[in-house]
Amino acid sequence: MKPRTRARSLALQVLYEVDIANHPPGEVFQTRLGEEPLANDLAEFARQIIFGVLPLNHNIDLLIAKYAPEWPFDQIAAIDRNILRMAVWEFAVSGETP
Repeated sequence: MKPRTRARSLALQVLYEVDIANHPPGEVFQTRLGEEPLANDLAEFARQIIFGVLPLNHNIDLLIAKYAPEWPFDQIAAIDRNILRMAVWEFAVSGETP
């Protein structure tokens, strides 16, 4: 697996657990890093995704719902919902992803 893909995978795991179980994101992030260590730059990339997406969840969800009206947001699987949130954040907010 490519390094940035591993970082995204870790970020997705954290976002999913926070979404489903409402666990504290910082604790979940540290736990996941302990299970799947990443180089410092990749851990920082994952952290940016997690803590970039979380405060914008509501706005990102509204944007997704607006552009996918035939796909009711409350019926999107939690994993898909978080993948979409990450993608929107990377493309529309962070501007780092080409």
